[in-house]
Amino acid sequence: MAPVQRVLIVGGGVGGLSTAIGLRNAGISVDIVEIKKEWTVYHVGIIVLSNFLRAMVALGIADRCVAAGFPYEGLRFCDVQGSVLGEVPGTKLAGPAYPACLGMSRPALHAILSETAMQAGAKACLGVSVSQFVQSDDKVRVKFTDGTAGDYDLVVGADGVRSQVRSMVFGSQIQPRFTGQGVWRYGVPRPKDLNWCVLYDGKQRGKAGVVPLTQESAYLFRVLAEPGNPRFPDHLLHELLRERLHGFGGIIATIRDTYITDPTKAVYRPLEALLLPPPWYRGRVLLIGDAAHATTPHLGQGAAQAVEDGVVLAELCATGASVPELLDAFMKRRYERNKFVVEASVQIGEWEQHPTPDADFIGLTAKSREVTAEPI
Repeated sequence: MAPVQRVLIVGGGVGGLSTAIGLRNAGISVDIVEIKKEWTVYHVGIIVLSNFLRAMVALGIADRCVAAGFPYEGLRFCDVQGSVLGEVPGTKLAGPAYPACLGMSRPALHAILSETAMQAGAKACLGVSVSQFVQSDDKVRVKFTDGTAGDYDLVVGADGVRSQVRSMVFGSQIQPRFTGQGVWRYGVPRPKDLNWCVLYDGKQRGKAGVVPLTQESAYLFRVLAEPGNPRFPDHLLHELLRERLHGFGGIIATIRDTYITDPTKAVYRPLEALLLPPPWYRGRVLLIGDAAHATTPHLGQGAAQAVEDGVVLAELCATGASVPELLDAFMKRRYERNKFVVEASVQIGEWEQHPTPDADFIGLTAKSREVTAEPI
């Protein structure tokens, strides 16, 4: 079989854009379709751990990301009042010139990814998705929702936890599972001298934390049980978040009492998880990122694993291997790693909701750092 020369990526998020950059760096033609009519992301932050930075180096975007974000030391665990319980320092996997950890705003990351992908020669079409796949031995014939069509050597479904591509190829019965918790986020000024990501343990009440994003900005997050997977009125989000921060001290209390005043700045998302059984492909259609392995944010690895997917796929496509060979190699390199991340992250959420004597939040977090430090 001929090597991959033309790829369609469905979804213009972190995973899809990272894959596009890697493929274009390898000289492979890339089309992107994104169902949104405008490339927009919600206005909070993202945690960039050391393996994420290492993947950014591989894509050639690390310098721009570091310049747009805030380098920090690692993860600091505190009790509900802010007294330090322990630390998990980051490791400089990307090399001595780069920090161990980085906070970034999601809009800043998206701007860098989209600009780099377009500058590299990827072609994007917004407001369009796929309507049909017809596979043969040597290509995928794709029909689009705007009435056009095209032939591709490989189709990559990077269209998120509610993936349309997954439903089309694997069936609509495969859906993410609500884990019992939700996450609240709110952008705030960076507290003075905040050089770590701080995590306040609220025991059965979940946790709260603050991540530095730039010299001037940070974001607060609150994770806790939300029984019944409720939905909340937009105009009350700030009030509901303040209520959910009751009992916390330290900088969490300062932020609660000073800054959380605007419902339009509060973001709530239910926490869902999904691990698609291997393989994540059928014929020449492959799923990556949240479409295949959606995880909760307890380990800060969701976006990192999607970017790693893109780096590995591009590397394999660049070898000139046939599609069956490279997809088999992709699964061997990605499945167990992502399985650990999804299961460990969900385990932390389970411990938060249903504490057990053997619950070891710091230990499992440190173990995750060891696993994700391994070569991809």
